[in-house]
Amino acid sequence: MCVTEQSHLGQRSVPLDGAPSAVRPYLRCMTADFVRQKISATVRKLVIGESPTAPVTTWDLDDPNPIAADSPVRTVHADPAMFVGGVRALLFQTLHPVAMRGVAEHSDYEHDPLGRLQRTASFLGKTTYGTGAEANEAINLVRSIHSRVEGTMPDGTIYRADDPRLLGWVHASEIDSFLTAHQKYGGTRLSPHECDRYVADMSIIGSALGVDNAPQSRAELAAVLDSYRSELAPSKECRDATRFLFAPALPIGVLPFYGLIFSSAVAMLPRWARSMLLLPVAPGIDPFVLRPAMTTMMYALRWAQIAPDGGEASHPNS
Repeated sequence: MCVTEQSHLGQRSVPLDGAPSAVRPYLRCMTADFVRQKISATVRKLVIGESPTAPVTTWDLDDPNPIAADSPVRTVHADPAMFVGGVRALLFQTLHPVAMRGVAEHSDYEHDPLGRLQRTASFLGKTTYGTGAEANEAINLVRSIHSRVEGTMPDGTIYRADDPRLLGWVHASEIDSFLTAHQKYGGTRLSPHECDRYVADMSIIGSALGVDNAPQSRAELAAVLDSYRSELAPSKECRDATRFLFAPALPIGVLPFYGLIFSSAVAMLPRWARSMLLLPVAPGIDPFVLRPAMTTMMYALRWAQIAPDGGEASHPNS
């Protein structure tokens, strides 16, 4: 392996193995493989924690995942654009007062933000790429947790986390965010037919979690989201969660990159949602600043082979 050295005599190739031992560590830091490994290790640690990365499961004909091997779900969920989509989904979901009441009373996200991220990544990984048994285990675990979450709204109304209407909001806002982010920042855009199939295939997971009449197309998804408009409002819990998402307790070296992801996620929200959240986007900031910067970050993450489950990216149909 060689690195390029610049001097007054011009450029010359310096073999790494032949460099003096005192200089070798510094030369090694300049290699593309070293940079790629550092980026990959940093993101993997944030997304999946300290546990070793399990390889993506190959398609098992005897125990197939509910998501088909050729599904666009596997394409969308294998792209780093999911990071932006995930933050958008969290911001969008804060607008439902009942959902946020449950989060505020039964979640420890403020003290363990990475833990929640890692659990979400694990669920997405198993339900998208795992065997049928692994996907069912992940779904049953979430259903078990939801069955124990209940509480009372300020007006005395009882809420439950396994309420199909509440689950429907979380499901719709999530897949809308993932798909919106992919169409804007994904490596390859989906065709209209593939977008519809993504929504339909994700309904398999939504229905398994308890969603009634999960949308089957992008048009149905838009109609479902519109049906929740009268239920949405910026509650105190919404404000608290938005402030937390604006400046979470993440490692200081990650914050500048997270800030770009957060700003890009805000810019992708519907204008009425940004108004409710008091998160304006200045004219021109998205096309001239955020989009070029985020596109560059996505290229860097793909170059480092970062998948949204924290592992190395693989072919969607592997």
